[in-house]
Amino acid sequence: MSIAEIMDMPAGRAPLVPPRPPLAPDDLTALGRLALIRSNAIASWGPRAYEEDIVKGRFFGRSSFILNTPDAIRHILVENYENYTRTPAAFRVLRPILGEGLLLAEGKAWKNQRRTLAPAFAPRAIPLLVPHMLAATDDAIDALRAQTGVPVDLREAMQRLALDIAGRTMFSFEIEKHGAALRGFVNEYGDRLAQPRFFDLLLPPGWPSPQDISRALFRRRWTRFMQTLIAERRAMASKMANTADAGEAAPRDLFDLMVAARDPETGEAFTDEQLGDQVSTMILAGHETTATALFWSLYLLSLDPATQEELAAEAKIAMAGGTLDAARLTFTRAVLDETMRLYPPAFLIVRAAAGPDSVPGADIAKKDVVLISPWLLHRHEKLWDQPNAFRPSRFLPGNPPPDRFAYLPFGVGPRVCIGAQFALTEATLALAKLIGTFKVELLDRAPVTPVGVVTTQPDRSPMFQITRREA
Repeated sequence: MSIAEIMDMPAGRAPLVPPRPPLAPDDLTALGRLALIRSNAIASWGPRAYEEDIVKGRFFGRSSFILNTPDAIRHILVENYENYTRTPAAFRVLRPILGEGLLLAEGKAWKNQRRTLAPAFAPRAIPLLVPHMLAATDDAIDALRAQTGVPVDLREAMQRLALDIAGRTMFSFEIEKHGAALRGFVNEYGDRLAQPRFFDLLLPPGWPSPQDISRALFRRRWTRFMQTLIAERRAMASKMANTADAGEAAPRDLFDLMVAARDPETGEAFTDEQLGDQVSTMILAGHETTATALFWSLYLLSLDPATQEELAAEAKIAMAGGTLDAARLTFTRAVLDETMRLYPPAFLIVRAAAGPDSVPGADIAKKDVVLISPWLLHRHEKLWDQPNAFRPSRFLPGNPPPDRFAYLPFGVGPRVCIGAQFALTEATLALAKLIGTFKVELLDRAPVTPVGVVTTQPDRSPMFQITRREA
């Protein structure tokens, strides 16, 4: 169904079914599948992946398993998670930009980092960060007011907003001064270096692939840039300390919380190098998740005006109260939950078995590859009613919640995303303020197709029109 047909359907129609990539043939050759993975991994899966509990294949001489049952996923990600590591290709692709931060750390290093960072991302820390989120959103809305009635690129606007929130919550300063450079780094890496190439997959760890040279050069420049941001934040703190009253200053942002963090066992703080990797991880993972969720939410709401008006009504009531509380934005949160079901920011979790294991229906050997795909799980025929339809009501109170191991927008288990509550709070507040302020309409009626590279991105940036709502 075309976008024009979707948008012209009368009220009371069946739920919206947004565009998706065509399914790959189940008998696709290994080389054909590799070619699709390089351009759009989501398009590399055939019908079996959406229908069967386990899909077994071969990948560069090893068995691979797509797991689609909650029990198997619980075993891999919770009960026996220490038996599974990231693949060598994942380390090659991600380490130059994330370093040794929490996302890529393994074993004891990961445990130490996780418990050291946990207080900074605990729910009690969120109220400290909410004013930064709201201030960045208000500035984004002010900028968008100048674009009412003309075509606007909301994908770029959401990337700027999410980046500004990341900068303010991390450093207490607007990121605009460094925003162009930061976006340049992210775009450069995503366009040239983030896709796994043939030799990335084929060569054993320790053997450099042709792309690794370019990644190493990027790593050098990226590390210098991160240290520049940290130095600027420390200079700002020193200046404020010199003009403030005597006494210990209260933490203002994530940077303060991370600098103050200590390993509960050793009492050690992060070194400057470790701090740089953690900042990189939090800014990149945090802003990318939020920008992706907000863009797809706005896209879906533009295709479903009735749902958009319901969200706007809730947002206007909440904003009229003077204090915007994410916990009270029930319908807004349901829209976000459903958006992340259809377009999970992290569409694929890949693990390599460190030793033999088994799940119902599969015996896993050492070095076999296990794939757990939120994209597939969230659209699996056995796990969801109308899996491809946009139905926020399925996440409203009173409806049965989805199985914890069938809905994984932030992963699950010990390695669940540490910033999940942070991301949900900022996305809920931003979406409510945006839709409470503007009516969003899609001008470009050609379908927008999700592309899975590192995250679930649109294949292009459609143009929207925004109109100011009455106060």
